Amino acid sequence: MPPEHVLVPLDGSPLAEDALEEALTAFESRITVLNVITPLDSHMSEGGVVEPGEDRLESARERAERLADHATDQAAAMDRTVETVVETGDPAETILDYVDAHDVDHVVMGSHGQDRRAVVRRLLGTVATKVVGEAPVTVTVVR
Repeated sequence: MPPEHVLVPLDGSPLAEDALEEALTAFESRITVLNVITPLDSHMSEGGVVEPGEDRLESARERAERLADHATDQAAAMDRTVETVVETGDPAETILDYVDAHDVDHVVMGSHGQDRRAVVRRLLGTVATKVVGEAPVTVTVVR
């Protein structure tokens, strides 16, 4: 049975954009695009870290809104619509919480795990790894 609600975490990376394209192409269902702003006291995110302070947080929110607008435009180019959401927190935990709270039944996300540098692979691949390991729904990872 096809999913009714697909979540696409979007961090501005090319693989995340590929994940959105995959979701828009593969599923006729409702699609929500989620961008997570990560405070400095959180774990490393795939999209970056925001130091404490209103100026930096506001800058991160503006970037997140630009990403949401870009996702909306990408969907419109395919005659589709998407819902966009911006949350603040640990990326993996926020994605998992969103899945639980909003009746998401499929996640499509990019992975940075192909990076050849071990430290970058370890830090930047952990979000997808945690979501795959803990999500109560099917997760498609786009590479």
